[in-house]
Amino acid sequence: MAATISYDDVEVGTELPPKTFPIQRSNLVQYAGASGDFNVIHWNERVAVSVGLPNVIAHGMFTMAEASRILTEWVGDPGAVVDYGVRFTKPVPVPDDDRGATLEVTAKISEKLDDRRVSVDLTARAGDDKVLGRAKAIVQLA
Repeated sequence: MAATISYDDVEVGTELPPKTFPIQRSNLVQYAGASGDFNVIHWNERVAVSVGLPNVIAHGMFTMAEASRILTEWVGDPGAVVDYGVRFTKPVPVPDDDRGATLEVTAKISEKLDDRRVSVDLTARAGDDKVLGRAKAIVQLA
């Protein structure tokens, strides 16, 4: 599938539509099965708290993947994201209740590059905490 956003239609400073992603414990179980990452801090609250975490926490790579959905939903083609990197700054605690956690993601075009590519800066928050730092992607546009 080709990217549906035209390079000519975006400018530096263009903000992507913000996205909110709910995270439940069931999402962590599904991710663990898909990734093979069964680290106990992602499912056992007693162990997570005993090692100093506030609660069971979402996998870092799960958090990174969820945040990238702002890009793939905007551009319409996951293959258009040609580079993506983050620093993990805070964990995402996922309480065992009906609400779980919420990941709030915003993104803004920071630079227009050659070959119809743009650099996009992302911000991901869980509550008051910025959970990804230096989150940046390169997206190929039509």
